[in-house]
Amino acid sequence: MSASARIVRFINIAHALDHLMVLIFPTAVLGMGRSFGDSYGGLLALSVGGAIAFGAGSLPAGWLGDRWSQRNMMTVFFVGVGAAALLIAASTSPQMLAASITLLGCFAAIYHPVGTAMLVANAGKLGRTIGVNGVWGNMGVAAAAITAGTLTQYLGWRWAFVVPGLAAIGLGILFHVMVPDQAVQKKAASSASVALPRSVVVHAFSVLVLVAASGSVVFQAVTNSMPKVFDERMSLLAGSPFWIGVIVAAVYVIGAMAQLIVGHFVDRHPLRTVFLPLSLIQGPCLLLAAWAQDWAMLALAVAVTFGIFGQVTINDAMVARYTDHAWRARAYAFRYVVSFSAGACAIPLVALLHDRTGGFTVTFLVLAGFGSLVFAGALLFPHRPEELETLPARAQPAE
Repeated sequence: MSASARIVRFINIAHALDHLMVLIFPTAVLGMGRSFGDSYGGLLALSVGGAIAFGAGSLPAGWLGDRWSQRNMMTVFFVGVGAAALLIAASTSPQMLAASITLLGCFAAIYHPVGTAMLVANAGKLGRTIGVNGVWGNMGVAAAAITAGTLTQYLGWRWAFVVPGLAAIGLGILFHVMVPDQAVQKKAASSASVALPRSVVVHAFSVLVLVAASGSVVFQAVTNSMPKVFDERMSLLAGSPFWIGVIVAAVYVIGAMAQLIVGHFVDRHPLRTVFLPLSLIQGPCLLLAAWAQDWAMLALAVAVTFGIFGQVTINDAMVARYTDHAWRARAYAFRYVVSFSAGACAIPLVALLHDRTGGFTVTFLVLAGFGSLVFAGALLFPHRPEELETLPARAQPAE
């Protein structure tokens, strides 16, 4: 296995681990009440610091990745999230628990800017590599609840953090031994992008800010409200958490496949050519979803999920195509800070609109407006057929 292939494999595992680690607590908290003598809501509120750190930490992590070492930062990621998980397991007070969760958020913030920059530097086919990496991230999301729930029920909530924590530290040691910093630096030197006019880069990143912010609001709102939407809109599923969970999981699997499909086309066409038809999905489908019921609601949920998951691949490819490796981690940090900050507004927005209006009709109308902004961004994105001509110079296929 070549050095590039080994790096990509570790980065894919890191993506799954990142999402798994930050989503253990929402399930493990169900078994924490006796340990801390607090309610579910009171304990859940202790995770706010971790959520803030997960987004805000992207900027310093990206800066250190570019200025120090991306490989060493990823070692810090693996060992750091593992150690923080062990501290959470050892917590004996709400204050220690909150501090440990915040520390976990700080280390978890390293992955997206630094790991994604390493991924695209070692990609053979950029779109396919980003798409596969996205699927690994979704696997981490799906595995988090199952892992935490099983360990909490049979061994206790502390083991829900101990087992993945020890696994993360072990992976960090393997990564540090099997991925020499010299190999990463050598690949980085050969992956520098062809210089682009400053006006083109500014144009592309202006559009990226618009679509990343708008798309993240839609992504977070749809993914967090979907179980409740199915409960209210699909009469066959009403009052059945199990079957609602099964259907939601199936919708997410279809969404994950969108990342592979979009990645396939990104490798063969300029970004705007792929992004424009994909962006047409969100606005109209969200508009129709405002009044949809039963199977029509399910079909529209699948379509919207396909569009928003596919856009994640487009956004990451934008950064890869329009930045040089020397500052790519900082560019990804900026992209994720914009996304996470905008996405943080989605949950209170959905809660407010649902409670004030007694349902999801107005919510979907507002989200359709954000979907229209994504389409506007696709229209404004630069159309450069020569994008594909620079790819061989930046990334050769992994052996």
